Amino acid sequence: MDNPILVEVTRGQLVESWHRGSVAVVDAEGSTVLTLGDVERPVFPRSAVKALQALPLVESGIADKYGLTDEEIALACASHSGEPAHVAAAASMLAKAGQGEPCLECGVHWPLGEAAARALAAQGGQPTQLHNNCSGKHAGFICLACGMGDDPKGYVKAQHPVQQAVRSALEDLTGASHTEDVSGIDGCSIPTYAIPLPALAFGFAKFGAGVGIAPGCKSAAERIRKAVARHPFMVAGTGRFDTRLMEVMGERAFVKAGAEGVYCAAFPELGYGISLKVDDGAGRAAEAMMASLVLRFLKLDDTERATVEALAQPVLKNWNGIEVGRIRVTRDLIA
Repeated sequence: MDNPILVEVTRGQLVESWHRGSVAVVDAEGSTVLTLGDVERPVFPRSAVKALQALPLVESGIADKYGLTDEEIALACASHSGEPAHVAAAASMLAKAGQGEPCLECGVHWPLGEAAARALAAQGGQPTQLHNNCSGKHAGFICLACGMGDDPKGYVKAQHPVQQAVRSALEDLTGASHTEDVSGIDGCSIPTYAIPLPALAFGFAKFGAGVGIAPGCKSAAERIRKAVARHPFMVAGTGRFDTRLMEVMGERAFVKAGAEGVYCAAFPELGYGISLKVDDGAGRAAEAMMASLVLRFLKLDDTERATVEALAQPVLKNWNGIEVGRIRVTRDLIA
């Protein structure tokens, strides 16, 4: 089946582009709140599940053992822009475990943030693995390995105790089997597993509401959510969607982008989990969809609404700053 068109991109009075996709909203009891499109087709959540991947680090007590701050716990859930504060926090996490940048196995790329990349280049610098948008997650993995008494070398491999712990946490939350036949390799080299959107949403519903999970996991999830709400900059960066939305929403909405048009969220006050996928992988469409779902399900004050509405229907401007169109969701996503 063809998924419905959920986002349109306008130019002038006409629609210039379309994005198809699917959405699942599930409550913490596993009941369906909303589905659009083919939600049973497995998708790779990629970076959208970083907060779930951080659960073993916190639940095990290893985050406390190494004295990780809230900023560092938030960074463990991040796809960050490689700004100086992100780089410094990742280095601090590694130092607390007695390790350094060479221990990372995430690879090197220039900072995602344009200003950070330009500043680094202007100084004659070169990026390191600390600038990788996943360095916080990987620093957390290294802390977990060292805290468990395991050699961190090879921590990105599926058979390493770190990835076994992470896979177990994902299976417990989502109820979906993370087996080799649905596995792939993520951009940062760790395993990633394709699962249906309702299972993914169910996992985030439990992550947000603390229902149907062990007490230790519930406490760890709450700590992670609070850390992210207090330091949303660490999860993304200057001007980024996740940071902007959680700066205004606080603990009311946890949202996290994944690659290729995937987004996940938890609305703790409703006990809802959300997952979505844009067929063509467009991040601009995924962001508009997520903001629209916040508008649909949460009661917002004027400040919250102004920010979220701007994110749900961003204005498109040309190089002269002239408004030329908008990104907007279709009626299927509007209550």
